[in-house]
Amino acid sequence: MTDTVAIALAVLGAAIGLGFGYLLAKLALARKREREAVSAEDTVALARIEAQKILAKAEDEGRAKAETYREKEEAALDHRKVEAANMESRLTQREETLEQRASNLAQREKLLIDREDEVTTTRGDLERLKEEARNQLEKLAGIDVAAAKSELLEQVEDEARRDAMILVRDMEVKAREEADRRARRILATTIQRLAGEVVTETTVSVIELPSDEMKGRIIGREGRNIRHLESVTGTSLIVDDTPEAVSVSSFDPVRREVARLTVERLVADGRIHPASIEESYEKAKDEVELSIRDAGEWALVEVGVSRMHPELITLMGRLKYRTSYGQNVLNHLVETANIASMLASELGVDPVPIKRAALLHDIGKAVTHEVEGSHALIGAEIARRFEEDPAVVHGIEAHHNEVEPRTVLAVIVQAADAVSAARPGARRETLEGYVKRLERLESIALEFDGVEEVFALQAGREVRVVVDPGNVTDLAARELSRQIARKLEEDLQYPGQIQVTVIREFRATDFAR
Repeated sequence: MTDTVAIALAVLGAAIGLGFGYLLAKLALARKREREAVSAEDTVALARIEAQKILAKAEDEGRAKAETYREKEEAALDHRKVEAANMESRLTQREETLEQRASNLAQREKLLIDREDEVTTTRGDLERLKEEARNQLEKLAGIDVAAAKSELLEQVEDEARRDAMILVRDMEVKAREEADRRARRILATTIQRLAGEVVTETTVSVIELPSDEMKGRIIGREGRNIRHLESVTGTSLIVDDTPEAVSVSSFDPVRREVARLTVERLVADGRIHPASIEESYEKAKDEVELSIRDAGEWALVEVGVSRMHPELITLMGRLKYRTSYGQNVLNHLVETANIASMLASELGVDPVPIKRAALLHDIGKAVTHEVEGSHALIGAEIARRFEEDPAVVHGIEAHHNEVEPRTVLAVIVQAADAVSAARPGARRETLEGYVKRLERLESIALEFDGVEEVFALQAGREVRVVVDPGNVTDLAARELSRQIARKLEEDLQYPGQIQVTVIREFRATDFAR
């Protein structure tokens, strides 16, 4: 209230000051007028009256403004007092609420402490009862806890191992079935596109003669011609009772071919003596060498491989006169390359390097009589010497597992080689070798414990093993088939694959009397 009065007085003073200022201005004007006019007194009187009016008006306005400002300030102060009262009321309510919550929390804390004490007491009672029950169980069972735990762990371990073996077996069966299904589809698609020849090669070449009189000319006086012919060609000539025919025998197919062409030239010429034999031999040798180069070029064109070292082409052409189990090796290379290309296409792999590796995989057979060692490793060394791609070299050296296959290329070359060698009519085998191989198959399987009988079926493509059901369980039979298969892989060389089937049959028999 005091501040309001002071402000009003200040406003009033300011108004009075303004009035006095205005009055002084009027007075100055009046004085000027007094100097300028004759009736100065009248002017001063008028000015004084005007100044009084202005002063009175200013005083009234100041009082009105001061009163208005005072009223506004009093209203604002009353409003603030009301707000302060409301805020104090709300604070009081909040304090009461906080006190109530603190009281509730204190009660809950007390309840929790009481329950914790109860739980601790109950836990102690349970431990005591558990210990008493354990002691009673040990007395009744006659075995302590450690031994029981060990026995239980052993049982759980055995069950877990059995479950794991069953799970592994099921997973292997499913994986094998899926792999077999896909492999059969791919191989079937590939084999359907394959058109191969049936083997007809032998180690003896038969030459037809125009008459039996020619046999005498070939033999010559006291056998001079035939001895010289065998010495020059390095082969054996068989002149037997076969009418109008003579045979050339040699395990070296190139020599046998040169000798055959030499004899045919001599027979066609009719003049047979040492000089003509040597002349015919040289011409036949040149013809065979040309044929070898042509055969190598033919293989490249047939498969679709280009830019190969000339020495490799010559070595590959020599395989035209080489056979393996009666199968022509050069034809086998071409066939394997085509099969590998088809397999790669079915699997979505680049067929170019795979086809090249398959075409060269048996190149070592061209020099095996000159260099000791496996033809796969020899062929890989030859390819490496002529700067073939390392992937191609690995496919050559791994196709008979002398080196573990590490690439898809090597695996496809293996599969293509097996398909070409194992297809019907691809190879022939002597009866003695066939019987020995089957006997070896059966003897290897009989070496394992629990095996009672072994039967080799389907020309050695399948081995069925009958085991004693008392010594071999179902899971052990699964493991036994795997072990026999690994043993066959280690000890035998065979084309294709061998299926090992273990048969376990349990029979219970009793008699009713």
